[in-house]
Amino acid sequence: MTSRYPAADLAAVTPLPFSQRRNKVSIAQFGEVLERSPAVEPLIGALPDILAAADLRAVVEAWAEAVRGGRAVVVMCGGHVVKTGCSPFLADALDRGWISHLAFNGATAIHDFEIACFGETSEDVAENLADGSFGLADETGAWMAEAVGRGHAEELGCGEALGRWLAERDPPVPHARESLLARAWSRRVPVSVHVAIGAEITHQHPRFDGAASGAASHRDFRILAASLRELHGGGLVANLGSAVVLPEVFVKALNVARHLWPPLKDFTAVNVDMTRHYRPEMNVVGRPVLAGGRGYHLTGHHEILIPILYYALRARLDR
Repeated sequence: MTSRYPAADLAAVTPLPFSQRRNKVSIAQFGEVLERSPAVEPLIGALPDILAAADLRAVVEAWAEAVRGGRAVVVMCGGHVVKTGCSPFLADALDRGWISHLAFNGATAIHDFEIACFGETSEDVAENLADGSFGLADETGAWMAEAVGRGHAEELGCGEALGRWLAERDPPVPHARESLLARAWSRRVPVSVHVAIGAEITHQHPRFDGAASGAASHRDFRILAASLRELHGGGLVANLGSAVVLPEVFVKALNVARHLWPPLKDFTAVNVDMTRHYRPEMNVVGRPVLAGGRGYHLTGHHEILIPILYYALRARLDR
């Protein structure tokens, strides 16, 4: 039996070259990892020991203790983290062994992939939606479909497949070193990509394979669940800028991990975003730590808070 309803034929969609798209974000605008760390620790120490300032110190301390104790540090990233130029700080944290698992939604993977390939990302949605060209960059859709398709055939998750494609492509992509996907692949740090079918621009592309993407993303869900078991007894999970998808994925993956590897408690959960949202409140810093642990909100702009967190953590671990 086939569907009784008409459906759009994506084979009739005509993608456009990436070069024709105007982008709002360039790699030249990204933050900088300084060779010598600035004296941020005295500044953090001088803040009032009240509310958010106390929470900031507590998060830095918990992250440092997780690293020193060999517990999991799981960092979940929304697309805005890449778009605000924070990738270099997370990439350096990967190199230093301060992150044991990265989790992306589909948008984060797309922005990171475009940065690696073109050094630019983030089109003007309103401008391109008016003529039906929004999200139709040909290379982005075709290359990501190729990477995921190859990886799925070898039973890789989306994150592994995309990271391998970027890190090992011949000829090399020009900005692979700035890609979190590629950097994590090279460092053997798992990156899970949790897609929401229909929510990402690549799902409009004629080459998009929903079956391959769905299966590879479900494999990433299982990889994330396995990583979460190492949170027990001093790990840390941080949600950076995902308001819906990753908090929902996290709470289900945590449930699987608790079901398969009990107990799983006594870890730190932190949400870093510009505003507080219901799902991070409930599914990251609320319900997961009721059995044991601590939850924190750090509210502010990613392009300010994430570098501060990075340099404060660097000072703490260097000391």
